[in-house]
Amino acid sequence: MANKIYRSETDKMVGGVCGGLGEYFQIDSTIIRLLWVALVLVGGSGILLYLIAWIIIPARGIN
Repeated sequence: MANKIYRSETDKMVGGVCGGLGEYFQIDSTIIRLLWVALVLVGGSGILLYLIAWIIIPARGIN
């Protein structure tokens, strides 16, 4: 069965997107968060991408 991306319910600061991506890629969620911050500082696109990911990626309990 294929591994699916879900928003994390345990490792979250705002919406659980970074925690979920960290679980999916099996890396520390802090690295993902630093990449989001870098995207925000470079041009502000990180905020828009985070909001889109928050809407698209389902929470763990929802199938």
